[in-house]
Amino acid sequence: MGRHGRSAPGGSATALSAAYDTALLDLDGVVYAGGEAIPHAVEALGEARAGGMRLAYVTNNALRTPEAVAAHLTELGVPAEPADVVTSAQAVARLIADRLPQGARVLVVGGEGLRVALRERGLVPVESADDDPAAVVQGYGGPELPWGRFAEASYAIARGLPWYASNTDRTIPGARGIAPGNGAAVEVVRIATGAEPEIAGKPLPPMHRETILRTGARRPLVVGDRLDTDIEGAHNGGVDSLLVLTGVTAPAQLLAARPEHRPTYVDADLRGLLTGQPEVSGTAAGGFRCGGWTAAADGGALVLGGSGDPLDGLRALCAAAWSRAGDGSCALEAGKALAGLGW
Repeated sequence: MGRHGRSAPGGSATALSAAYDTALLDLDGVVYAGGEAIPHAVEALGEARAGGMRLAYVTNNALRTPEAVAAHLTELGVPAEPADVVTSAQAVARLIADRLPQGARVLVVGGEGLRVALRERGLVPVESADDDPAAVVQGYGGPELPWGRFAEASYAIARGLPWYASNTDRTIPGARGIAPGNGAAVEVVRIATGAEPEIAGKPLPPMHRETILRTGARRPLVVGDRLDTDIEGAHNGGVDSLLVLTGVTAPAQLLAARPEHRPTYVDADLRGLLTGQPEVSGTAAGGFRCGGWTAAADGGALVLGGSGDPLDGLRALCAAAWSRAGDGSCALEAGKALAGLGW
């Protein structure tokens, strides 16, 4: 298969931090969770930066401003400037500004990050459907977002106003587990109105465009924890990706991934930036090998043998599952094989 419609995880003879000029890093589930740094993230990012890799933080979370995100990262021990942060709020604000004249009013359902991004594009945030808005924009507003905000959006959209969403991530990881994200909130308004929003965030092109415009990356590597946003966004942008297993994606989901959800590389956490990546070799008929492991699809199940780094076993299993699945998702039984790796 092609470079971005993968049939096996890729390998790299050199450290990823040297092979790519810019890491486009997701935040929630990659750098931090629930406001606290994920283990090894601070040290790994510091070493990658010291080696010359540019770090850009690309998030679908539209709640906070780039200044607030940069301050939080710096507090955690990851020095960052506001210019290092790209948000879906910025991407959707540019999208709206391309459609509406300067000074147009936009009804906001979301947080301060969305309001600041709109003002930067010469648009005027308003709070009510009665404030003569020209459009509605919806972004993550945090767990305290009042229910009445959804009603305001619904009133305006029912009048025929265009509706934009920063992103549609259904969940967001936190310190206590997985919580509803902006996608869940968008569903509330969709059910109430029957309308469909135009979406800017990952995995769609407006977010990738915003990221490249702001970073100037020439050899970017997308780093994320979600198949349907980070990895699909990299696929849509034609760039390579690293999936880290510190967020919402479980190994079983990775094995069942469709082509557009298959990352170039897989690693446990951000330490994967600092190393090369092992090659996966073999064929569907003879099995796939990575490190000390061999994996194959036998009937309706994945079979794994060998020993060594469990991640190498997972990479071999990915190759076996993806090759069997082709352009579809894989329904092979993988429970026993993953249990043998400790998952």
